[in-house]
Amino acid sequence: MKYTGPIRGFGLPVAAAALLLAGCANTATPPLYQWNGYQPAVYDYLKGEKAPQAQIDALEKAVQEIRAKGNTPPPGFHAQLGMLYATVGNDTQAMQEFDAEKQLFPESSTYMDFLMKKPKPQ
Repeated sequence: MKYTGPIRGFGLPVAAAALLLAGCANTATPPLYQWNGYQPAVYDYLKGEKAPQAQIDALEKAVQEIRAKGNTPPPGFHAQLGMLYATVGNDTQAMQEFDAEKQLFPESSTYMDFLMKKPKPQ
């Protein structure tokens, strides 16, 4: 005996909808980068509200917290830190930060190379 009622043919669409909804479930993927204080530090830098050394201290603390959790700082983090070190005259540390940015984010190499060979103002 064959069933020909109105429910026939709904099995496949219901199964497909269930799979679709299961695929959209929240899967708590951790963020790729940790921003710990980076955005406020850049904002303060642009507004000129904090001295460069205070910003360096904040970013150094943030990078230690990020690394302690086994995470990666976001793109531009080491570049910003390098710019701050260059501002206070610590060229060696600035170059190390620019190199760290190049290692973590190879797409920044062109800009980091530019910053690393930029002549110093007299």
